[in-house]
Amino acid sequence: MTDEPREDAPRQRIERVAGARRARLTPVPGTDTDPDVPGGPRPAPAPRGAKGPNDDRLIRDVPPHY
Repeated sequence: MTDEPREDAPRQRIERVAGARRARLTPVPGTDTDPDVPGGPRPAPAPRGAKGPNDDRLIRDVPPHY
């Protein structure tokens, strides 16, 4: 019993994605690549409170590091 990979075992490959910062790995053989996301409707967003006096200005302002 060793944890070393076998020479004849299929391996994941690295795929370059044009325009992306990160590469992508091919799926491991024998795995399910579908995400586990519930298919039902999304819940309604929580109601927001009343607007304050400077909410509009805070939304328009952009931080200096942008």
